[in-house]
Amino acid sequence: MYKIFFNLVFQHMDPEKAHHLAFRWIRLAARVPVLRTFVAAALAPRFRELRTEAFGLRMHGPFGLAAGFDKNAVAVDGMAMLGFDHIEIGTVTGEAQPGNPKKRLFRLVPDRALINRMGFNNEGSLAVAARLASREPVFKTVVGVNIGKTKVVPEAEAVGDYVKSAERLAPFADYLVVNVSSPNTPGLRNLQAVDHLRPLLTAVREAADRIVANRRVPLLVKIAPDLADEDVDAVADLAVELGLDGIIATNTTIAREGLRSAPALVKETGGLSGAPLKERSLEVLRRLYARVGDRITLVGVGGVENAEDAWQRILAGATLVQGYSAFVYEGPFYARAIHKGLVARLRTSPYATLADAVGADVRKTA
Repeated sequence: MYKIFFNLVFQHMDPEKAHHLAFRWIRLAARVPVLRTFVAAALAPRFRELRTEAFGLRMHGPFGLAAGFDKNAVAVDGMAMLGFDHIEIGTVTGEAQPGNPKKRLFRLVPDRALINRMGFNNEGSLAVAARLASREPVFKTVVGVNIGKTKVVPEAEAVGDYVKSAERLAPFADYLVVNVSSPNTPGLRNLQAVDHLRPLLTAVREAADRIVANRRVPLLVKIAPDLADEDVDAVADLAVELGLDGIIATNTTIAREGLRSAPALVKETGGLSGAPLKERSLEVLRRLYARVGDRITLVGVGGVENAEDAWQRILAGATLVQGYSAFVYEGPFYARAIHKGLVARLRTSPYATLADAVGADVRKTA
């Protein structure tokens, strides 16, 4: 039914307008008690076999919503209602910013992909922190907070900008993510270099510990698929050295190889997400797990369209898996289908638990 609706309606709408329309419907449904209960019962079934623990947090399952969909933490309950086991909000910057000029979001339907150059449009860390502080949860879910650099802040002052966001948002975050991998903020990806990344992550870690004294806020870093293999290894080694809690692999790519969509669309600047990212994202994940093993929690994202994709991420080393772009194409039954498919695969696998399956394929070849 959704695919028919997508083909007849959403496909002919401006992608950003369609996003806001769908977002509004989700938020409205989550505000109506009887309706949200009915929707959650249909779309968010719970399976005991999928219960997951990651960086000390317990979740109903391993599948969550990647950052970028709910930038300002306005629909956490709505997305939990649709079955996502954790919700990563953001990217949130130190100061509010409108993002890049429109048009800045493009659908590549033949490739089941998106190109975005949104530019971290968000209300800023102060406003998002206030919203999280006043939130009265309807559905119990894990909320991650993804932070990035304000566009007008020079690269030399980036650490202070991230620290500002961390100080404001860490008290309300179940986990915190340092995003240094979006291609849409000038100079941001330079921060992935270990010499820049070490002081940045150290400062954010210290800020979170200083502001939140009664618990340790897990800290993760999100990296790009376009890193060279030796740079992936360097980030992995740094994460172990600093005692990070996790790495998210991967963000969007600037690569455009093998796309079937119209050349005019393919030439649009920005980060490519969706199905074309699948292979490289999986490669990076496998490489990270081979390097860090069980010492750090890995989160697999990029081209996760169905349960088989999610299962492959788990076998490659991901404790958690995230999706976003496929949600645009699959609709509200996306998370439900992945959960049911994961249960089916686990039951027919040689693994007693989902945790046993994490990294199994990499360990076989080690």
